[in-house]
Amino acid sequence: MNARVVNWKRMYDCHGSVDRVPELLGRAEREGDAEAWTELGYRLCLEGDLVFPASFAALPCLVRLASSDQRARALAGTIVRRAAGHHGCDDLFADCAETIAELRVLLDRYLRSRPDDYLAAFLDLLAANAQYHWSAALGDFTDDFYHLACPHCAVEVTIAIGDHGRYSAIRDWNLGDVERRDLRPTAGEDLSGTGRWMHDTAVRDGQQVLAAGIRYLFGRAECPRCASVFGIADEYTAAECPGW
Repeated sequence: MNARVVNWKRMYDCHGSVDRVPELLGRAEREGDAEAWTELGYRLCLEGDLVFPASFAALPCLVRLASSDQRARALAGTIVRRAAGHHGCDDLFADCAETIAELRVLLDRYLRSRPDDYLAAFLDLLAANAQYHWSAALGDFTDDFYHLACPHCAVEVTIAIGDHGRYSAIRDWNLGDVERRDLRPTAGEDLSGTGRWMHDTAVRDGQQVLAAGIRYLFGRAECPRCASVFGIADEYTAAECPGW
């Protein structure tokens, strides 16, 4: 989608306006107007969750500005992360394929600089690679929890990966996590697919805590109830993306 030929009369924002976003983009690009960036964020991604036709129409301009403006990069990433939701703009999003490919290159280059907002940019890159479930679920592995059904006995299992332990457990709302079992991480060289890419990227960029957490997330857990062993990432993906 080329921003220069967008029919803005069809591209409404969160207020239903069709003329405000192109004006704000112009102000942001020409003047670096902080108020314009704030309003763009609100109009293009309401409360950080909802996106609109104008969000995708603005994406090429945002990506073009993103190499030199952190606000553009963050807003473009937020839009792509929310593209997996229900927005009724699938055709517009499909037209952004080349723009998203450009964003992937830009985000990967940005991550190599080891920025302070590394995790946020990493999550944006996951979304740009269509890994929306991991983009939404991944934390910094200081206090991460994943809730899964055991594939063998169907009991709900809590998976903890953080500073307080790396274990599977049964969550008791009075007693906390009980019947804990240590997780079994996968060695980095044994990872494959998305897990291998995530891990290798984190290692490349010196993000050791993130890399270690990914090895556990793509490792195996023992069900505290039936003692069966299953792949954590596989079960999480099956639950979040049943059609995959």
